[in-house]
Amino acid sequence: MSEHDDSHAAPPPAALAAGEPFLNRAAWVRILPFGTYIFFIVLGDVLERFGYSRAELRWLYPVQVGAVLALLAAFWRAYDELHRFALSPRQVLVASAAGIVVLVLWVNLDAPWMTIGSAPGYDPRTHGQIDWLLVAIRIAGAALIVPVMEELFWRSFLMRWVEQSDFMSLDPARIGFRAFVIPCLLFGFEHHLWLAGIMAGVAYGMLYMRHRKLWSPILAHAITNGLLGVWVVHTGGWQFW
Repeated sequence: MSEHDDSHAAPPPAALAAGEPFLNRAAWVRILPFGTYIFFIVLGDVLERFGYSRAELRWLYPVQVGAVLALLAAFWRAYDELHRFALSPRQVLVASAAGIVVLVLWVNLDAPWMTIGSAPGYDPRTHGQIDWLLVAIRIAGAALIVPVMEELFWRSFLMRWVEQSDFMSLDPARIGFRAFVIPCLLFGFEHHLWLAGIMAGVAYGMLYMRHRKLWSPILAHAITNGLLGVWVVHTGGWQFW
């Protein structure tokens, strides 16, 4: 699963030193953008229960991704791994191919048993006409902001933190089986299409471990989401949004 050749087993998770916080600043700057994104999802559900229509709530998405973008910008100095795009041409090709494979799986793994609940999706039409501003914001948010936010949380933070509390010192290639599987499962069940989500988590996680660079799963994730947006608009499959 990794290009890094190391015959030694990964060390056991480091114990917290006396007085050391359960989550340090490096963890919080990766958690808060993700938590903010989830907050707006919950807020949308609450507002819908209070009588707001889904058409009215569509404009919550620009606020949602705007808030996440503001946090990413505020914390950018803390994301050392993103300050340089260091992927080789081969790694770019592999990540791009993985992103396309995940897209194909995403739009096909939608049998009833592969889903959780209902998915009304994000419908940008008004009186039957597509609102292209909403489409542009949705695709830009999904392809440019969400991949950075989610990969910082799921891969950079959670996969390594499950392995050891001092996650910033852990080489991605040394992530163990348990620390790989748990975030993949959680990432899957975060989505309506849980099986497709797990497959995506596996693909992005393997890229992170193999290439040892967060830009690899970010690129794959961005390609998946960007092409999914194009596919949704072309086919009218709004439930996939």
